[in-house]
Amino acid sequence: MLEQLMQLLPIYAAALNILCFLCFAFDKLFAVKHRRRIPERLLLTLSALGGSLGALLAMPLLRHKTNGAKHPGFVFGIPLMFLCHLAPVCALYMLS
Repeated sequence: MLEQLMQLLPIYAAALNILCFLCFAFDKLFAVKHRRRIPERLLLTLSALGGSLGALLAMPLLRHKTNGAKHPGFVFGIPLMFLCHLAPVCALYMLS
């Protein structure tokens, strides 16, 4: 069972991080074009479900949600989520 999880984990993580990055990119595009935005709750949920690396990369690359005064949940929360996601991954690989 652990072996199956180890095989699926990289696929899940890659797909979710790509999706999260794309959502940040589209939200930035929508913001620039003054269109209806992607809800912050959805961006944070995708990050919390495992897309924190995609969000962490998107924020500085796209200059999106990087203002700590306006978006503290993103500036502080996403790096914290990333560390929380990284710890069990490291533990799983150490066990295998």
